[in-house]
Amino acid sequence: MPMADELLGAPQAAAFHAALSAASGRELPGLRAAAAPEALTPLALSARASALAEAALAELPGDFASVAGSLRVAAQDPAFEGWLIWPAGLTAARSALKAGDEGSFDEAMEILALLTPRNTSEFAIRELLRARPERGIEIMRGWVGHPHHHVRRLASEGSRPLLPWGLRVPALVKDPGLAAPILEALRGDPQDYVYRSVANHLNDHSRHHPQWVLSTAEAWAAAPRGNGEWVIKHGLRTLIKRGEPGALRLLGFSSEDLGVEGPVVATPEVPFGGELRFEGSVANRGAAPARVAIDWALHLRGARGAARRKVFKLAAPTLAPGERLDIERAFSFRPITTRAYYPGEHAVELLVNGTSHGPVPFELLEP
Repeated sequence: MPMADELLGAPQAAAFHAALSAASGRELPGLRAAAAPEALTPLALSARASALAEAALAELPGDFASVAGSLRVAAQDPAFEGWLIWPAGLTAARSALKAGDEGSFDEAMEILALLTPRNTSEFAIRELLRARPERGIEIMRGWVGHPHHHVRRLASEGSRPLLPWGLRVPALVKDPGLAAPILEALRGDPQDYVYRSVANHLNDHSRHHPQWVLSTAEAWAAAPRGNGEWVIKHGLRTLIKRGEPGALRLLGFSSEDLGVEGPVVATPEVPFGGELRFEGSVANRGAAPARVAIDWALHLRGARGAARRKVFKLAAPTLAPGERLDIERAFSFRPITTRAYYPGEHAVELLVNGTSHGPVPFELLEP
């Protein structure tokens, strides 16, 4: 596994063992065995971090105070950094959860804040947030003014509802308001590492809470801060891709003065393996230049007859007053390995600044 070997391979695992062994004053042979190449090779990246943490916990003293003390001593060495921070953070989190008391939980959060500038604690913190989301977020809200931008970023990135590679935390998916104060505090952060995380966090909620995302972006646009325009645009990128009218309107794409014709299907019957061809036009009927986002969508019939909608980007021009843009498009129904087509009624749709025109049906003929 090339990526896993590069990020958390035998050298990093051996360094993790050496640091904890020195810090705890114990040999930790089980951790040494878990750090060996033959133990790591079959495991994916996250599984390696978990296995190393479990091996450490099996041999360190069972009380959280001892585990925390060993990690703090190890962290005094500047060389304690890189992807070994992932198993280090998991060691702190799991030991605290096993202890079960609030003091251990809070100190584990402190340790993750201490470690995150060495790489990132965003994955380890998920285990703590899953166990006690309200308390975890309460602590993270206190990090928004932290002098180190890595800790501020952890407040946003660690609480993302759909963190890539991260453990799912149901409370963060269910309630976007839980971490909303963190986003509000950090949306104007001067560090791009931080405000990019805020945009990604906002965008994550597009899947389950699109209206909340739009309302939040509207509030931010009304009271801009820092790189607010960039944050809003990137935070709305999923809604923009879907052609959500409210998101497009917020970015200056209005349908008020636009005249749209089509789609007109030139091939109402498409031979299997042939091409759908359609056309249309968009005209600016207003007195000022108009930003236009033009997409189109296919409503493709599935194997059981139900349609699925696939959106394609077409153009994003600025039309001068009176200017008209003619649209011609073709789509091949030639069979390919990554997509199956089924005979029957399909449809094509134009989306102009998020406003739907169509769908207009056409027939894909039997092979």
